[in-house]
Amino acid sequence: MMKQGTSLSVDDYISSYPKNIQKLLLQMRKTIKAAAPGAEEVISYGMPGYKLHGVLVYFAAYEKHIGFYATPTGHAAFKKELSKYKTGKGSVQFPIDQPLPVALIRKIVTFRLKENSKKASAKK
Repeated sequence: MMKQGTSLSVDDYISSYPKNIQKLLLQMRKTIKAAAPGAEEVISYGMPGYKLHGVLVYFAAYEKHIGFYATPTGHAAFKKELSKYKTGKGSVQFPIDQPLPVALIRKIVTFRLKENSKKASAKK
């Protein structure tokens, strides 16, 4: 596993993990990119991030879970759906021994996309 801040690209980040984790990370990436096809893929804070009119979401692999970071607003809007997962102020933990909730991830990314687009439009 890579140390914080050493990733060069999202591909490098994903390939640094064991195959079972890579499968989840690739699924997460594919889901985010499908929901936000115009988003820029970056490594920020040592983890994959997606930006369009600002940050949309981040994700990261850990020993027992995949962390998903949709800022506090993305999590607050889906509090009920996320209630079965361990959550923090701006994070949710998807256990690596369970399937990723791709439909929920897609809904959260779409929500963040709309939120960022509204903010961008309001600034103009």
